[in-house]
Amino acid sequence: MDGKVALVTGGSRGIGAATALRLAEDGFDVVVSYVHGKEAAEEVVRRIGALGRRGAAVRADAADAAEAAGVVSAAVDRLGRLDVLVNNAGVGALGPLEAHAPQDVDRVLAANVRGVYLAAQAAAPVLPEGGRIITVGSCMAQRVPGPGGTLYAMSKAALIGLTKALARELGGRGITANIVHPGPIDTDMNPADGPSASWQASMTALGRYGTAAEVAGTVAHLAGPDAVYVTGAEFAIDGGFAA
Repeated sequence: MDGKVALVTGGSRGIGAATALRLAEDGFDVVVSYVHGKEAAEEVVRRIGALGRRGAAVRADAADAAEAAGVVSAAVDRLGRLDVLVNNAGVGALGPLEAHAPQDVDRVLAANVRGVYLAAQAAAPVLPEGGRIITVGSCMAQRVPGPGGTLYAMSKAALIGLTKALARELGGRGITANIVHPGPIDTDMNPADGPSASWQASMTALGRYGTAAEVAGTVAHLAGPDAVYVTGAEFAIDGGFAA
């Protein structure tokens, strides 16, 4: 992967940060985007540099149409090219169906769906043959175990259709598109010692939370040479949550 560049949106923490670092370990130069976590993003860039790779941090809000699309050109400006787009940025939205005001629906769909679409749209013209688009979905796109997840599940399920369509749209140019579905993952947003952690862990076949590094491992595989014939596919990294 020497000389290739990856962009990881929402790469300042959690799954995004773990993915950025794993890709750097595999030889990619990596751009990470962030909204509020500037210091955290800069620390990820520092760690990328310590691995002997180039890194850069770009502020971009996936819920803002111009910034969601502009992050791609910013990445190319910083590191000269783009080979892999990892659509990781998104927002959570759990609560009763009747609790979501129209502006809540707009915000979630803007960040979780429109932002992914616009980033992919901007990336498509600059990705070379062999380029990759990898999107982070959710186990709740495959199985919703209880009430309160309607808006979030809808937003993540939309990404399945987008991924399959991108695979068809870009396959003739040798560009692949795939989606990974993390289950309960130990991050700042959903810690393994949080109030609902025991319930979430019990919903998996393995009986535990996953780690961000375990998700990053699958993303790295999809970004690498062994996944050149994989496209339009879904991958559950959920400990059997959807089994």
